[in-house]
Amino acid sequence: MIVNTPALSDYHVDEKAALQKLKHTVSKVFVTGAGGFLGFAICQRLVAVGIEVVGFARGDYPKLKNIGVNLVQGDIANLPHLKHAMQGCDLVFHVASKAGVWGSKQSYFSPNVDGAQNVITACQDLGIQAVVYTSTPSVTFAGVDENGINEQAPYAKHYLNYYGESKAIAEKMMLEANSATLKTTALRPHLIWGPSDPHLVPRVIERAKAGRLKLVGRQDKLVDTIYVDNAAYAHILAAVDLTSAAKSAGKAYFLSNDQPITMAQMLNKILACVDLPPVSKRVPAGLAYGVGALLESVYLALNKTEEPIMTKFVAKQLSTSHYFDISAAKQDLGYQPLISIDEGMQRLADSLTSAL
Repeated sequence: MIVNTPALSDYHVDEKAALQKLKHTVSKVFVTGAGGFLGFAICQRLVAVGIEVVGFARGDYPKLKNIGVNLVQGDIANLPHLKHAMQGCDLVFHVASKAGVWGSKQSYFSPNVDGAQNVITACQDLGIQAVVYTSTPSVTFAGVDENGINEQAPYAKHYLNYYGESKAIAEKMMLEANSATLKTTALRPHLIWGPSDPHLVPRVIERAKAGRLKLVGRQDKLVDTIYVDNAAYAHILAAVDLTSAAKSAGKAYFLSNDQPITMAQMLNKILACVDLPPVSKRVPAGLAYGVGALLESVYLALNKTEEPIMTKFVAKQLSTSHYFDISAAKQDLGYQPLISIDEGMQRLADSLTSAL
């Protein structure tokens, strides 16, 4: 029995228009990472407009089945299984990846690099016309401030973790696979958040309650974030473009709420949603980096798999600026954020209150 099926009327007028356009060009869509935060948001929208959705994920997600998604469980590194699941699809949203800041090279490269290559190979073999790939701004991050950069910024020469490195390799592969028969584009959303966020929001709240939430560095640097609905909307717009004008084919795009905010302000807005006091404690950036380097050495020596409380990457991320010029996404995709940070925070607060 299908329950909680999303209704098209639930969405913004611009989003409804984009979804209706997409329905005219595709009938069956494949979504990797369908059970994840962003993947589920994309699935909800596709189902709402009546597009058949095949969701691919490692685990079992009853929430996908409940809204009418045909869930296929599998490993994206298994090409035959992936290819079988993708049969009959017109379009792919390749959202799945291993995220995070700690782990072995193989644990990142297998799903992120091999997985991306398998998606490309399956699409080429099956004649699928388009892939919207979910990338990350981490592909350009080299540990220094990124102040309003655009897509002309080069890939980093050196990466502080395997996540950024693996995503950069995968993004290059995906864009190089663009052709007359397979259109590809890569989207780089930064710090996705919102109701049901399993990453940023619960981590901030948990650390604040434990008294372990601290700001890194003396200066408050600006960062971009993106509300989950805006990220999902941008993916729909990219799919519409790839299956029509194809301005975005072979290109990558930074995505954000277009509202740079200091990390302190962002954290405090999240804390205010659950009536927690603002964060005020600070750690010098150099000290945080040194602690991260030490912990990484210790964890490697002891072969520990859990994530250290600080790493070199996290120290640099929290002490540098990350905001982007999203003019290209506006021009080529027609993207404009639909939900502001303040409106998103109100929705987040409502969802956290109702969960209590």
